[in-house]
Amino acid sequence: MSATVVTLWLINVLLDTFGQLSFKAAAAGHGLGEGAARWKAMARRPWIWIGVGCYVAEFVVWLAFLSLVPLSEGVLLGSINIVAVMVAGRVLFNEKFSPLRTAGILLVAAGVAVVGLS
Repeated sequence: MSATVVTLWLINVLLDTFGQLSFKAAAAGHGLGEGAARWKAMARRPWIWIGVGCYVAEFVVWLAFLSLVPLSEGVLLGSINIVAVMVAGRVLFNEKFSPLRTAGILLVAAGVAVVGLS
């Protein structure tokens, strides 16, 4: 893989992970209410708009990335986002890993490594 492809891939992973974490931060917390009131409260939080911005930027980076690699390879390499989001959720939100989730993370990471090395 070229340096450009690797750079776009890493930027994509970072934007997706930060976007997911931003959405979680916007949705987490007490006192948001329920139903429409909850959605209005979340819409006033800056984290939700940071997440939207990350997703817009990720869309552009993803298109650039896919223009340089075959779709089958790009989608498989993009699967590492799952691992990044799960690990970041564990670190920042103290989410738990079950043994099956840990096995899943390791399998996805191994699969991405195989695709990346081929």
